[in-house]
Amino acid sequence: MKIVILDGYTENPGDLSWSGFEALGSLTVYDRTPVDKIVERIGTAEGVIVNKTPISRAVIEACPSIRYVGVLATGYNVVDVAACVERGIVVSNIPTYGTAAVAQMAIALLLELCNHVGAHSDSVFAGEWQNSPDWCYWKFPLVELAGKTMGIIGFGRIGQATAKIAQALGMRILAHDEHKVPGIESGTCRYVDLDTLLPSSDVISLHCPLFPSTQGIINKANIARMKDGVFIINTSRGPLVVEQDLYEGLESGKIGGAGIDVVSSEPIKADNPLLKAKRCIITPHIAWAPRESRQRLMDIAVENLARFIAGTPVNVVKG
Repeated sequence: MKIVILDGYTENPGDLSWSGFEALGSLTVYDRTPVDKIVERIGTAEGVIVNKTPISRAVIEACPSIRYVGVLATGYNVVDVAACVERGIVVSNIPTYGTAAVAQMAIALLLELCNHVGAHSDSVFAGEWQNSPDWCYWKFPLVELAGKTMGIIGFGRIGQATAKIAQALGMRILAHDEHKVPGIESGTCRYVDLDTLLPSSDVISLHCPLFPSTQGIINKANIARMKDGVFIINTSRGPLVVEQDLYEGLESGKIGGAGIDVVSSEPIKADNPLLKAKRCIITPHIAWAPRESRQRLMDIAVENLARFIAGTPVNVVKG
């Protein structure tokens, strides 16, 4: 099989191996592919592997050799799945690979909002401690999480993993999800509706998929229902948040801080209001990116293609 990887750099900037794909056929890897080069680079390839490079209906029609599209991610909105189905092209994604990594990042963002480790370290290296008249100092209010309540919107694998870490820190969990897992509730974790979660949570962490029902769930009206000083964490999808509304909540002090790993348009645009927001941490969509997590993704992607070649495709996206 002739295989092409159109945007391999973010998955493998050099610390992993493409050998699993090489064993399955003739492989060409591009770090990045501009839109106007997609058709040319696919050429006569039968297997196309992408992360964020769009595979549109026009691309599919221009590349009749394509038999398989593998997405190096859980989300598959970059692929016109309907057009693929019409032409009998199998599309596979990676349903789960980074549960622990994303949960860890959610808590890392929260801890940075509480303890400001980076800012305090920077101040020490800038000479502020050696010149301090006191034996210690803190530049921001510090927050203890024990005894506080975390509201988790989206209580699948990642939401549950985040909850376990938060509970280990002494937090109570309010979980909101359309699909409840039997037996998961405890003395420190219970399911609630949004009407209960929003005004009761000291921290709100987003772990839900992006659906019409969840798009913009963090908006002006819902922010008004939250506790004063609430922390908001988003390691899920950028469009879950109305960024102008979050900015205004941060500026007014209604929101005590935000830790954001995803934004509505990526890479972030220079006019994104959150770039000017107070008490806002923004990281460049890296929750998924520890080497261990990317290796799992690679292994599953290779297995997806191997199973397709064997005639028993798995993780097939139906559209």
